[in-house]
Amino acid sequence: MIELSNVLKFYKTKGTIKVVLDGVSVNFRAGSSYAILGINGAGKSTTIRVIAGTELPNAGRVKRTARVSWPLGFAGGLHPEMTGRENVHFVARIYRQNPRKVMEFVEDFAEIGAYIDEPYKTYSSGMAQRLAFGLSMAIDFECYLIDEVMAVGDNRFQDRCAEEFSKRRAHSDIIMVSHNMDMVRQYCGRALVLAHGLFHEFSNVDDAIELYRKLNR
Repeated sequence: MIELSNVLKFYKTKGTIKVVLDGVSVNFRAGSSYAILGINGAGKSTTIRVIAGTELPNAGRVKRTARVSWPLGFAGGLHPEMTGRENVHFVARIYRQNPRKVMEFVEDFAEIGAYIDEPYKTYSSGMAQRLAFGLSMAIDFECYLIDEVMAVGDNRFQDRCAEEFSKRRAHSDIIMVSHNMDMVRQYCGRALVLAHGLFHEFSNVDDAIELYRKLNR
């Protein structure tokens, strides 16, 4: 489904080089959902962005043979000068979806009313997250990428998020970054622990959680 081959990712900061992925190779297999664990600053969010294609590796290759989402709830790809409606139509066309059907879903789900026709830059952070989350749910992906964000808004809206996401899980895989171990156990059957630029892969999530906790001591 998704394969990383000898992927190197680093950043230059204040004259030093921070290596996030040090020539890693890993195969995220279809039919399995994965957690990516690691201490703060290990590079988990960067890894998710590399998998999504929103950031490129410095070397190596990322191969995707499935339709992979952007990180769930991520709003960085929406254009601030375009209205919410224009953004939704634009994304729907990129993914070859029916813009009208996607728009109907997002309008109902995001519940931002007339703001759908206002420039995206005028949205509050909550409205922006609701629009982005609704757009994520409006398009069927074979693999959903999750970077901590699972739900936004009040309890009622969070229940709607959980309900919609449960429908997607029936036929889609997940790659998740989370510090919530109960959520990791609920959604994932396999796990990777990222430490010092390398992956440690586990078929047993509890074994991965044990290593993660040792690294956090």
